[in-house]
Amino acid sequence: MKKVIFKALVFLFTLQVFAQQNDSLSIKNGIDNPNMQTTHHFGIFSSRIQQNFKKRPIDKTTLSFNYASGNNFQPFVETHLPSDPQVREALSQVIWFQRRFDFIDQETTPAEYYNIVIDAVIKEFRASITLPIAKKHELNVNLRSYLITDGSYPFSFFTSDETIEWFHSNIAGGEDPFGRRFYGLNQVNFSYTDRNGNTLQLDNNDFIIGGLEINHHYYYPTFEFNKTKNLHFNFGSHLGINTSKFNPSLDIGISANALKQFKFANKNELDIATGASLLRKNLIDFDEVIDLGNNKFLATLEADVEFTKYTQKGNYHAFGLNYQIQSRYNKQEETEYYRLLGDFAAINAGWHNGVSRLYVPLSNWSIIYTYGRRNYKLALYIKQDFSVNNSPDIQAGMNFSVPIHK
Repeated sequence: MKKVIFKALVFLFTLQVFAQQNDSLSIKNGIDNPNMQTTHHFGIFSSRIQQNFKKRPIDKTTLSFNYASGNNFQPFVETHLPSDPQVREALSQVIWFQRRFDFIDQETTPAEYYNIVIDAVIKEFRASITLPIAKKHELNVNLRSYLITDGSYPFSFFTSDETIEWFHSNIAGGEDPFGRRFYGLNQVNFSYTDRNGNTLQLDNNDFIIGGLEINHHYYYPTFEFNKTKNLHFNFGSHLGINTSKFNPSLDIGISANALKQFKFANKNELDIATGASLLRKNLIDFDEVIDLGNNKFLATLEADVEFTKYTQKGNYHAFGLNYQIQSRYNKQEETEYYRLLGDFAAINAGWHNGVSRLYVPLSNWSIIYTYGRRNYKLALYIKQDFSVNNSPDIQAGMNFSVPIHK
Protein backbone atom coordinates (compact mmCIF):
# COMPACT_ATOMS: atom_id res chain seq x y z
CA MET A 1 0.00 0.00 0.00
CA LYS A 2 2.83 2.36 0.88
CA LYS A 3 4.45 1.65 -2.48
CA VAL A 4 1.19 2.49 -4.28
CA ILE A 5 0.84 5.76 -2.36
CA PHE A 6 4.49 6.59 -3.02
CA LYS A 7 4.11 5.91 -6.74
CA ALA A 8 0.93 7.99 -6.83
CA LEU A 9 2.68 10.90 -5.14
CA VAL A 10 5.61 10.64 -7.57
CA PHE A 11 3.16 10.56 -10.47
CA LEU A 12 1.28 13.63 -9.20
CA PHE A 13 4.56 15.45 -8.59
CA THR A 14 5.71 14.63 -12.12
CA LEU A 15 2.44 15.92 -13.53
CA GLN A 16 2.78 19.11 -11.52
CA VAL A 17 6.35 19.72 -12.76
CA PHE A 18 5.27 18.99 -16.30
CA ALA A 19 2.35 21.39 -15.98
CA GLN A 20 4.68 24.04 -14.57
CA GLN A 21 7.01 23.51 -17.51
CA ASN A 22 4.20 23.91 -20.01
CA ASP A 23 2.83 26.97 -18.24
CA SER A 24 6.29 28.46 -17.96
CA LEU A 25 7.14 27.75 -21.56
CA SER A 26 3.91 29.41 -22.64
CA ILE A 27 4.90 32.66 -20.92
CA LYS A 28 8.13 32.72 -23.00
CA ASN A 29 6.64 34.27 -26.08
CA GLY A 30 9.43 35.24 -28.46
CA ILE A 31 11.32 38.31 -27.22
CA ASP A 32 9.21 40.10 -24.63
CA ASN A 33 11.38 43.06 -23.65
CA PRO A 34 10.65 45.70 -21.01
CA ASN A 35 9.73 49.14 -22.28
CA MET A 36 13.14 50.69 -22.98
CA GLN A 37 12.28 54.12 -24.39
CA THR A 38 15.00 56.61 -23.52
CA THR A 39 14.53 59.38 -20.98
CA HIS A 40 15.23 61.93 -23.72
CA HIS A 41 14.19 65.40 -22.54
CA PHE A 42 11.98 65.92 -25.63
CA GLY A 43 10.85 62.31 -25.91
CA ILE A 44 9.34 62.14 -22.43
CA PHE A 45 6.68 64.66 -23.46
CA SER A 46 5.53 62.65 -26.51
CA SER A 47 4.39 59.10 -26.97
CA ARG A 48 6.93 56.74 -28.56
CA ILE A 49 6.52 53.27 -29.96
CA GLN A 50 7.92 50.16 -28.29
CA GLN A 51 8.68 47.47 -30.87
CA ASN A 52 6.85 44.18 -30.33
CA PHE A 53 8.88 41.00 -30.88
CA LYS A 54 6.42 38.46 -29.53
CA LYS A 55 5.38 35.39 -31.55
CA ARG A 56 1.68 35.48 -30.77
CA PRO A 57 -0.92 37.38 -28.75
CA ILE A 58 -0.93 36.73 -25.04
CA ASP A 59 -3.56 34.33 -23.68
CA LYS A 60 -3.83 35.96 -20.25
CA THR A 61 -4.47 39.53 -19.18
CA THR A 62 -1.10 40.81 -17.96
CA LEU A 63 -0.10 43.64 -15.66
CA SER A 64 3.32 45.22 -16.12
CA PHE A 65 5.27 47.76 -14.09
CA ASN A 66 8.27 49.51 -15.62
CA TYR A 67 10.96 51.69 -14.03
CA ALA A 68 13.85 53.52 -15.71
CA SER A 69 16.52 56.01 -14.65
CA GLY A 70 18.54 58.02 -17.17
CA ASN A 71 21.29 60.62 -16.76
CA ASN A 72 20.76 63.57 -19.14
CA PHE A 73 23.46 66.22 -19.36
CA GLN A 74 23.89 69.03 -21.90
CA PRO A 75 25.43 72.44 -21.07
CA PHE A 76 23.73 75.71 -21.97
CA VAL A 77 23.75 76.52 -25.67
CA GLU A 78 22.02 79.20 -27.74
CA THR A 79 20.92 79.00 -31.36
CA HIS A 80 20.24 81.62 -34.02
CA LEU A 81 18.52 80.63 -37.27
CA PRO A 82 18.70 83.65 -39.61
CA SER A 83 15.70 84.21 -41.88
CA ASP A 84 17.47 86.01 -44.74
CA PRO A 85 18.34 83.52 -47.55
CA GLN A 86 21.53 85.45 -48.35
CA VAL A 87 22.72 85.23 -44.74
CA ARG A 88 21.91 81.52 -44.71
CA GLU A 89 23.90 80.99 -47.88
CA ALA A 90 26.89 82.91 -46.48
CA LEU A 91 26.85 80.88 -43.23
CA SER A 92 26.59 77.61 -45.12
CA GLN A 93 29.99 78.29 -46.66
CA VAL A 94 31.64 78.36 -43.21
CA ILE A 95 32.15 75.37 -40.92
CA TRP A 96 29.52 75.50 -38.17
CA PHE A 97 31.81 76.29 -35.20
CA GLN A 98 33.40 79.28 -37.00
CA ARG A 99 30.21 80.99 -38.12
CA ARG A 100 29.55 84.60 -37.12
CA PHE A 101 26.10 86.14 -36.93
CA ASP A 102 25.52 89.48 -35.21
CA PHE A 103 21.92 89.43 -34.11
CA ILE A 104 20.53 92.88 -33.26
CA ASP A 105 16.74 92.60 -33.45
CA GLN A 106 14.05 90.97 -35.56
CA GLU A 107 13.58 94.05 -37.76
CA THR A 108 17.19 94.53 -38.84
CA THR A 109 18.45 90.92 -38.56
CA PRO A 110 15.40 88.63 -38.53
CA ALA A 111 16.17 85.23 -37.02
CA GLU A 112 14.61 82.49 -34.93
CA TYR A 113 16.21 81.94 -31.54
CA TYR A 114 16.11 79.17 -28.93
CA ASN A 115 18.27 77.96 -26.04
CA ILE A 116 18.53 74.83 -23.93
CA VAL A 117 20.32 73.43 -20.89
CA ILE A 118 19.68 69.94 -19.49
CA ASP A 119 21.17 68.50 -16.30
CA ALA A 120 19.06 65.93 -14.44
CA VAL A 121 18.50 62.26 -13.74
CA ILE A 122 15.05 61.51 -15.11
CA LYS A 123 13.04 58.67 -13.58
CA GLU A 124 10.31 57.03 -15.63
CA PHE A 125 7.43 55.02 -14.16
CA ARG A 126 5.04 53.04 -16.37
CA ALA A 127 2.07 50.91 -15.48
CA SER A 128 0.40 48.93 -18.24
CA ILE A 129 -2.20 46.29 -18.88
CA THR A 130 -2.30 44.02 -21.91
CA LEU A 131 -5.50 42.22 -22.84
CA PRO A 132 -6.14 39.46 -25.40
CA ILE A 133 -9.05 40.71 -27.53
CA ALA A 134 -9.20 38.17 -30.38
CA LYS A 135 -7.37 35.13 -31.72
CA LYS A 136 -4.73 37.24 -33.46
CA HIS A 137 -5.05 40.55 -31.60
CA GLU A 138 -4.22 42.12 -28.27
CA LEU A 139 -4.60 45.57 -26.73
CA ASN A 140 -2.10 47.33 -24.51
CA VAL A 141 -2.80 50.45 -22.44
CA ASN A 142 -0.05 52.12 -20.44
CA LEU A 143 0.32 55.24 -18.37
CA ARG A 144 3.72 56.90 -18.19
CA SER A 145 5.01 59.42 -15.65
CA TYR A 146 8.34 61.06 -14.83
CA LEU A 147 10.22 62.39 -11.83
CA ILE A 148 12.99 64.99 -12.27
CA THR A 149 15.81 64.38 -9.76
CA ASP A 150 19.39 65.44 -9.03
CA GLY A 151 20.53 61.80 -9.08
CA SER A 152 21.93 61.64 -5.56
CA TYR A 153 23.03 58.34 -4.02
CA PRO A 154 21.66 55.81 -3.24
CA PHE A 155 18.57 56.31 -5.44
CA SER A 156 20.51 56.57 -8.72
CA PHE A 157 23.50 54.32 -8.15
CA PHE A 158 24.16 53.35 -11.78
CA THR A 159 23.05 56.64 -13.36
CA SER A 160 24.34 59.23 -10.91
CA ASP A 161 26.89 61.90 -11.85
CA GLU A 162 29.37 60.38 -9.36
CA THR A 163 29.23 56.93 -10.98
CA ILE A 164 29.66 58.31 -14.49
CA GLU A 165 32.55 60.59 -13.55
CA TRP A 166 34.23 57.83 -11.54
CA PHE A 167 34.09 55.69 -14.68
CA HIS A 168 35.53 58.52 -16.79
CA SER A 169 38.31 59.23 -14.30
CA ASN A 170 39.35 55.64 -13.62
CA ILE A 171 38.39 53.52 -16.63
CA ALA A 172 37.65 55.43 -19.86
CA GLY A 173 36.82 58.87 -21.17
CA GLY A 174 39.32 61.02 -19.30
CA GLU A 175 38.79 63.45 -16.47
CA ASP A 176 35.46 65.32 -16.73
CA PRO A 177 35.21 65.11 -20.55
CA PHE A 178 31.86 66.92 -20.74
CA GLY A 179 32.12 69.27 -17.78
CA ARG A 180 29.86 67.66 -15.21
CA ARG A 181 32.33 68.43 -12.44
CA PHE A 182 32.88 71.93 -13.82
CA TYR A 183 29.16 72.75 -13.64
CA GLY A 184 28.58 70.78 -10.42
CA LEU A 185 27.43 67.25 -9.62
CA ASN A 186 24.00 66.20 -8.37
CA GLN A 187 21.96 69.17 -9.44
CA VAL A 188 18.98 69.93 -11.66
CA ASN A 189 19.21 72.54 -14.39
CA PHE A 190 16.42 71.85 -16.86
CA SER A 191 15.34 74.75 -19.06
CA TYR A 192 14.36 75.13 -22.69
CA THR A 193 13.11 78.23 -24.50
CA ASP A 194 11.72 77.30 -27.91
CA ARG A 195 11.81 79.34 -31.14
CA ASN A 196 8.36 80.75 -30.33
CA GLY A 197 9.49 82.15 -26.98
CA ASN A 198 7.76 79.49 -24.85
CA THR A 199 9.72 78.20 -21.87
CA LEU A 200 9.87 74.70 -20.39
CA GLN A 201 11.31 74.86 -16.88
CA LEU A 202 11.61 71.92 -14.47
CA ASP A 203 13.07 71.74 -10.96
CA ASN A 204 14.25 69.01 -8.62
CA ASN A 205 11.47 66.57 -7.63
CA ASP A 206 9.01 67.89 -10.22
CA PHE A 207 6.59 65.12 -11.18
CA ILE A 208 4.97 64.87 -14.62
CA ILE A 209 2.15 62.69 -15.91
CA GLY A 210 3.44 62.19 -19.45
CA GLY A 211 0.38 60.61 -21.00
CA LEU A 212 -1.65 57.55 -21.92
CA GLU A 213 -0.65 55.21 -24.74
CA ILE A 214 -3.07 52.80 -26.42
CA ASN A 215 -1.45 50.17 -28.60
CA HIS A 216 -3.26 47.67 -30.79
CA HIS A 217 -0.72 44.96 -29.89
CA TYR A 218 -1.06 43.62 -32.54
CA TYR A 219 -2.31 41.82 -35.58
CA TYR A 220 -0.37 38.54 -35.89
CA PRO A 221 -0.89 37.18 -39.42
CA THR A 222 -0.34 33.54 -40.32
CA PHE A 223 1.48 32.74 -43.54
CA GLU A 224 2.04 29.31 -45.05
CA PHE A 225 5.80 29.50 -44.50
CA ASN A 226 5.52 30.61 -40.85
CA LYS A 227 5.55 27.08 -39.44
CA THR A 228 8.23 25.59 -41.65
CA LYS A 229 10.58 28.58 -41.40
CA ASN A 230 9.68 29.45 -37.77
CA LEU A 231 9.15 33.05 -38.80
CA HIS A 232 6.67 35.31 -37.02
CA PHE A 233 5.28 38.71 -37.98
CA ASN A 234 3.05 41.31 -36.39
CA PHE A 235 1.72 44.76 -37.19
CA GLY A 236 0.61 47.45 -34.76
CA SER A 237 -1.31 50.69 -34.61
CA HIS A 238 -0.66 53.21 -31.86
CA LEU A 239 -2.43 56.16 -30.26
CA GLY A 240 -0.82 58.47 -27.72
CA ILE A 241 -2.57 61.10 -25.62
CA ASN A 242 0.00 63.47 -24.12
CA THR A 243 -1.23 65.12 -20.93
CA SER A 244 1.58 67.36 -19.66
CA LYS A 245 1.02 71.12 -19.69
CA PHE A 246 3.98 71.47 -22.05
CA ASN A 247 2.60 69.27 -24.83
CA PRO A 248 -1.13 68.53 -24.55
CA SER A 249 -1.60 66.68 -27.83
CA LEU A 250 -2.40 63.49 -29.69
CA ASP A 251 0.06 61.25 -31.58
CA ILE A 252 -0.59 58.32 -33.91
CA GLY A 253 1.74 55.66 -35.30
CA ILE A 254 2.23 52.29 -36.96
CA SER A 255 4.76 49.50 -36.54
CA ALA A 256 5.87 46.26 -38.20
CA ASN A 257 8.02 43.52 -36.68
CA ALA A 258 9.55 40.16 -37.62
CA LEU A 259 10.98 37.36 -35.46
CA LYS A 260 13.06 34.32 -36.43
CA GLN A 261 13.37 31.56 -33.85
CA PHE A 262 15.95 28.76 -33.65
CA LYS A 263 15.19 25.87 -31.29
CA PHE A 264 17.89 23.50 -30.06
CA ALA A 265 17.70 19.85 -29.01
CA ASN A 266 17.99 20.79 -25.33
CA LYS A 267 14.92 23.10 -25.71
CA ASN A 268 17.03 26.22 -25.41
CA GLU A 269 16.39 28.78 -28.13
CA LEU A 270 17.84 31.72 -30.02
CA ASP A 271 15.57 34.55 -31.19
CA ILE A 272 16.53 37.21 -33.72
CA ALA A 273 14.14 40.09 -34.39
CA THR A 274 13.88 43.37 -36.22
CA GLY A 275 11.21 46.03 -36.41
CA ALA A 276 10.37 49.53 -37.59
CA SER A 277 7.86 52.16 -36.56
CA LEU A 278 6.68 55.59 -37.61
CA LEU A 279 5.05 58.11 -35.28
CA ARG A 280 3.22 61.29 -36.29
CA LYS A 281 3.75 63.70 -33.42
CA ASN A 282 1.18 66.33 -32.51
CA LEU A 283 -1.45 65.35 -35.03
CA ILE A 284 -3.81 67.35 -32.83
CA ASP A 285 -2.77 69.99 -30.30
CA PHE A 286 -5.30 70.51 -27.52
CA ASP A 287 -3.71 73.77 -26.36
CA GLU A 288 -0.53 75.79 -26.94
CA VAL A 289 2.47 73.45 -26.95
CA ILE A 290 6.23 73.74 -26.64
CA ASP A 291 8.10 73.20 -29.91
CA LEU A 292 9.71 69.80 -29.27
CA GLY A 293 11.34 69.56 -32.68
CA ASN A 294 10.08 70.66 -36.10
CA ASN A 295 10.24 67.14 -37.54
CA LYS A 296 6.64 66.00 -37.30
CA PHE A 297 7.54 62.34 -37.81
CA LEU A 298 9.75 60.13 -35.66
CA ALA A 299 10.94 56.91 -37.32
CA THR A 300 12.58 54.08 -35.37
CA LEU A 301 14.54 50.99 -36.41
CA GLU A 302 15.30 48.30 -33.86
CA ALA A 303 17.12 44.96 -33.84
CA ASP A 304 17.31 42.36 -31.08
CA VAL A 305 19.00 39.03 -30.43
CA GLU A 306 18.20 36.89 -27.39
CA PHE A 307 19.42 33.51 -26.12
CA THR A 308 17.14 31.62 -23.74
CA LYS A 309 18.23 28.82 -21.41
CA TYR A 310 15.52 26.77 -19.70
CA THR A 311 15.89 25.22 -16.27
CA GLN A 312 14.78 21.70 -15.39
CA LYS A 313 11.63 23.14 -13.83
CA GLY A 314 10.72 24.95 -17.03
CA ASN A 315 11.69 28.42 -15.86
CA TYR A 316 14.08 30.37 -18.05
CA HIS A 317 16.97 32.81 -18.15
CA ALA A 318 17.15 35.03 -21.25
CA PHE A 319 20.11 37.20 -22.28
CA GLY A 320 19.47 39.85 -24.91
CA LEU A 321 21.26 42.55 -26.90
CA ASN A 322 19.19 45.36 -28.40
CA TYR A 323 20.06 48.16 -30.82
CA GLN A 324 17.76 51.11 -31.49
CA ILE A 325 18.09 54.16 -33.72
CA GLN A 326 15.57 56.99 -33.90
CA SER A 327 15.30 59.78 -36.46
CA ARG A 328 16.26 63.37 -35.61
CA TYR A 329 13.98 65.82 -33.78
CA ASN A 330 14.80 68.86 -35.92
CA LYS A 331 15.09 69.25 -39.69
CA GLN A 332 18.63 68.60 -40.86
CA GLU A 333 18.62 71.51 -43.34
CA GLU A 334 18.96 73.96 -40.45
CA THR A 335 22.46 72.68 -39.73
CA GLU A 336 23.57 74.38 -42.96
CA TYR A 337 23.15 77.83 -41.44
CA TYR A 338 22.53 77.69 -37.69
CA ARG A 339 24.79 79.68 -35.38
CA LEU A 340 25.53 78.05 -31.99
CA LEU A 341 26.81 79.91 -28.96
CA GLY A 342 28.03 78.14 -25.82
CA ASP A 343 30.65 78.01 -23.11
CA PHE A 344 33.08 76.08 -25.30
CA ALA A 345 36.17 77.42 -23.51
CA ALA A 346 35.16 76.06 -20.10
CA ILE A 347 34.84 72.36 -20.93
CA ASN A 348 36.63 69.94 -23.20
CA ALA A 349 33.88 68.78 -25.53
CA GLY A 350 30.17 68.49 -26.08
CA TRP A 351 29.22 72.09 -25.31
CA HIS A 352 27.05 72.09 -28.46
CA ASN A 353 25.27 68.75 -27.83
CA GLY A 354 22.08 70.32 -26.50
CA VAL A 355 21.33 71.65 -29.99
CA SER A 356 23.52 69.72 -32.44
CA ARG A 357 22.16 66.35 -31.26
CA LEU A 358 18.62 67.46 -32.12
CA TYR A 359 19.69 67.33 -35.78
CA VAL A 360 21.15 63.80 -35.92
CA PRO A 361 19.64 60.32 -35.44
CA LEU A 362 19.92 59.07 -31.86
CA SER A 363 21.12 55.51 -31.27
CA ASN A 364 21.73 53.29 -28.26
CA TRP A 365 22.60 49.72 -27.23
CA SER A 366 20.96 47.78 -24.41
CA ILE A 367 21.90 44.60 -22.55
CA ILE A 368 18.88 42.80 -21.11
CA TYR A 369 18.48 39.94 -18.64
CA THR A 370 15.11 38.30 -18.08
CA TYR A 371 14.06 35.65 -15.59
CA GLY A 372 10.71 34.04 -16.30
CA ARG A 373 8.44 31.72 -14.35
CA ARG A 374 4.91 30.56 -15.01
CA ASN A 375 3.47 33.26 -12.74
CA TYR A 376 5.75 36.27 -13.25
CA LYS A 377 8.60 37.74 -15.30
CA LEU A 378 11.40 40.02 -14.12
CA ALA A 379 13.64 41.88 -16.57
CA LEU A 380 16.65 44.14 -15.97
CA TYR A 381 18.50 46.23 -18.55
CA ILE A 382 21.20 48.82 -18.96
CA LYS A 383 21.35 51.17 -21.95
CA GLN A 384 24.38 53.03 -23.25
CA ASP A 385 24.61 55.90 -25.72
CA PHE A 386 27.81 55.19 -27.68
CA SER A 387 27.26 58.22 -29.94
CA VAL A 388 27.69 60.36 -26.79
CA ASN A 389 24.62 62.54 -27.14
CA ASN A 390 24.12 62.44 -23.35
CA SER A 391 20.36 62.35 -23.62
CA PRO A 392 20.66 60.10 -21.74
CA ASP A 393 24.29 59.09 -21.39
CA ILE A 394 23.45 55.92 -19.49
CA GLN A 395 20.08 54.47 -18.51
CA ALA A 396 19.12 51.52 -16.33
CA GLY A 397 15.71 49.99 -15.81
CA MET A 398 13.61 47.05 -14.75
CA ASN A 399 10.24 45.50 -15.51
CA PHE A 400 7.94 43.20 -13.56
CA SER A 401 5.07 41.47 -15.35
CA VAL A 402 2.42 39.15 -13.97
CA PRO A 403 -0.54 37.41 -15.66
CA ILE A 404 -3.78 38.00 -13.71
CA HIS A 405 -6.51 36.25 -15.70
CA LYS A 406 -6.80 33.45 -18.23
